[in-house]
Amino acid sequence: MAILERVRTRRAVPTEGGRTPSAPAAGLVLALTATVIWSGNFVIARALHDTVPPVQTAFWRWIIALLAVAPLALGQVRRQWPVIRRHLGFLAVAALLGVTLFNTLIYQAGRSTSATNMAMIAAASPAMIALFARGGEKLGGRRTVGMVIALAGVVTLVGKGSPAAVLRLDLAPGDLWMVAATAAFAGYSALLRRRPDGIGGLAFLFMTFALGAALLAPAYGVSLAVQGGFEPTAGTVGPLLYIGILSSAVAYFTWNKAIALVGATRAGVVYYLQPVCVALLSLAVLGEAVGVTQVACMAAIIAGVALGAGSRR
Repeated sequence: MAILERVRTRRAVPTEGGRTPSAPAAGLVLALTATVIWSGNFVIARALHDTVPPVQTAFWRWIIALLAVAPLALGQVRRQWPVIRRHLGFLAVAALLGVTLFNTLIYQAGRSTSATNMAMIAAASPAMIALFARGGEKLGGRRTVGMVIALAGVVTLVGKGSPAAVLRLDLAPGDLWMVAATAAFAGYSALLRRRPDGIGGLAFLFMTFALGAALLAPAYGVSLAVQGGFEPTAGTVGPLLYIGILSSAVAYFTWNKAIALVGATRAGVVYYLQPVCVALLSLAVLGEAVGVTQVACMAAIIAGVALGAGSRR
């Protein structure tokens, strides 16, 4: 994290548009780092589905993330508190989308669908990010066609090869949870473009993690009362440490910085690689096979989002 913070604060000679010559390359590397780390998150969501309830997984993830970020972030939070206090509403919305909802929905999805399916549905995120980030701007023919192709791939995937199954609502609940998670992540990523000036990257992380955990606390209490707790073993604590430190503290920092450098839509392009990473991890760790339908849907989604996130024409 110290190395990443030095990257954040480094200054170079700006070019047209206010970005440095190395900004695009650095932004894409940071986006790739987050994407690879998050690929493991889908596998863990599937691996923990029988041992740790989804809300409890999400809650402890953010508590661990807070502890990991706090030593580096608290000084920045204190210095920037007047700005933070003025923008608590914005921070709460970002926390709700990117912390409270997105990850809890992923862990809920992992109870009834495969890690590979979750990742391929998430591959539609770049098209959604492009749509949300552009606001009222006209999409253009290329972007519209790309989003239609990506949507067709997602619909076919969640319909298990039959788009008509969507009309019959013959869907795995986990697939629908993952669609909702994807929309939450896209909204969060688009919202990052509006991060208020004067709030540093570490302060933003700390505040959204803290607010997200606070929003989860009531649901966590209900989960404890209804479902009971989980046994802290190597098989539960180890994955929680991974998602708390790497998938949260490190991956969120690199993703947020990537968007600051290259924009939400361009950073989303790198997200296309996630289904491939997850499919390989799922095969190696969980023994989940990748079928012909999944490969075909993945190709359609990637082709669609590649068009959808391109230049507007």
